[in-house]
Amino acid sequence: MASDSKNGEQHRHQEVGHKSLLQSDALYQYILETSVYPREPEAMKELRDITAKHPWNLMTTSADEGQFLGLLLKLINAKNTMEIGVYTGYSLLATALALPDDGKILAMDINRENYEIGLPVIQKAGVAHKIDFREGPALPVLDQLLEDAKNHGSFDFVFVDADKDNYINYHKRLLELVKVGGVIAYDNTLWNGSVVAPPDAPMRKYIRYYRDFVLELNKALAADDRIEICQLPVGDGVTICRRVK
Repeated sequence: MASDSKNGEQHRHQEVGHKSLLQSDALYQYILETSVYPREPEAMKELRDITAKHPWNLMTTSADEGQFLGLLLKLINAKNTMEIGVYTGYSLLATALALPDDGKILAMDINRENYEIGLPVIQKAGVAHKIDFREGPALPVLDQLLEDAKNHGSFDFVFVDADKDNYINYHKRLLELVKVGGVIAYDNTLWNGSVVAPPDAPMRKYIRYYRDFVLELNKALAADDRIEICQLPVGDGVTICRRVK
């Protein structure tokens, strides 16, 4: 494809039909102000505001991703779900609000203190009864679940937003725990854009450390014939995996 000389710019991508939509922060802000914030439940706005004051607020799920997850859960009629990596609970609240009253979320995080920041908001929203929170590493909990055959294929949906160096380990176990037709969503799969950065590019230490793990995950998911996938440029990148066998 020939380069476009208009305005002295070149095509950023050669794929036919490529739309480089999010060209500016202003366009992202437009999405938030037009489609996300007006529909955001009051409880989620309250928790988002509380989380914004926390020193680790970069760890939170973005508002547009929270909206996407809530709609996805309703589309697949999810009832029995799991969340690995909770932080203050913004995505957890989005899930809890989307599930029916008898829906369940097994939620795991190594830090209960952060979860308790959001817990009063979750309780006020009337959805705390749907959440079974476990403090500690997720892998031992997953291994324990796998020991009981009745847990195999019992989960409708899993959201993973935790230690990137364990995503592959989570995936191996979650594929047995999620039902055929069920969905696993992996967060941060574009990892601050570092997945396309040259290896010697300047990066924050934690971005550089986890980058190779994210690259390894993306390659593994693309090659896994047990799932159908779609990687979306929402938030920091989220890959949706639907188990097909």
